[in-house]
Amino acid sequence: MRILVTGGCGFIGSALVLHFVEDLGHEVLTLDALTYAANPISLAGLGDNPRHRLVEADICDAPAVRAAFAEFRPQAVMHLAAESHVDRSITDPGAFIRTNVIGTQVMLDAARGHYEGLIGPEREAFRFLHVSTDEVYGSLPPDGFFTEESRYDPRSPYSASKAASDHLARAWHETYGLPVLITNCSNNYGPRHFPEKLIPLMILNALEGKDLPVYGDGLNERDWIHVEDHARGLVAVLERGRLGQTYLLGGRSVRSNLAVVKGLCAAFDRLRPGHAPHERLITYVTDRPGHDRRYAIDPSKAEAEVGWVPTKVFEEALEETVRWYLDNEAWWRPIREGRYSGERLGLGSASAEAP
Repeated sequence: MRILVTGGCGFIGSALVLHFVEDLGHEVLTLDALTYAANPISLAGLGDNPRHRLVEADICDAPAVRAAFAEFRPQAVMHLAAESHVDRSITDPGAFIRTNVIGTQVMLDAARGHYEGLIGPEREAFRFLHVSTDEVYGSLPPDGFFTEESRYDPRSPYSASKAASDHLARAWHETYGLPVLITNCSNNYGPRHFPEKLIPLMILNALEGKDLPVYGDGLNERDWIHVEDHARGLVAVLERGRLGQTYLLGGRSVRSNLAVVKGLCAAFDRLRPGHAPHERLITYVTDRPGHDRRYAIDPSKAEAEVGWVPTKVFEEALEETVRWYLDNEAWWRPIREGRYSGERLGLGSASAEAP
């Protein structure tokens, strides 16, 4: 297949592109604006592979997007490009509305124009998969789980922008007949994760013997899915999902933020004991504004309908993730020394608190 992947140089996008090209043998056009969180090095393993090409373009640039469709003529679109960090959305919500809402509208319009020009089997086979987040559903009560029927209740500029993009994707399916699929995933972890997010930030801070900042009391709960499990789930939905449907992809691994950080400390005590015991580095900092208490996904629909199940055991895969960062300093060091050094984000445009 010829598959257009937006945001393919990002964390989830790069895992998906590598899976498509290396494991499944598909032809992929990666469309990426190469903003701060993108890293082309994540796809360096593809080298000059003729089945992959990277085009630097902003999904808000309608002519560039239409040109990519016209040249590549994709048989499927995997739309992952997005601004994704809640803390940054608190400081600069406009960037999130632009990319996540306007960019999604541009992608949907381009896909619609492309789809309407297809005939026969190509038209029947075309799919547009919109990749989203469980954060659109807001905060759960203790022991609760999101399902595909959960009510939308976004609490941050990030989750509100993603909720809007989900609604646009559904509207383009219902209004124009575009063959859309939607996935909402839980928190991802694994290799090649930009170190503003919890797990990679804690890994690099622990490696350097710095404080491990935990928001509030640390008991906010998240459901974790390994990025490679997520990539497989996206492919399963693309291949076997019902048009117009939403599928929730979660790892059945709900942990408190504090438990995750303590798990990372235990892994470092085993693998790199220089600063052990690493739990002494844990510090509690002012909570994030509007910090949702619990996210957890019931992935039963995806498991039953598309035959996908998460395979990674969280504690084992967490240690594998630590090992990857220890073994791949060439990937993260330029980020740490240039684009992002670990400072606290999301406290307002004129203030920042060092972790």
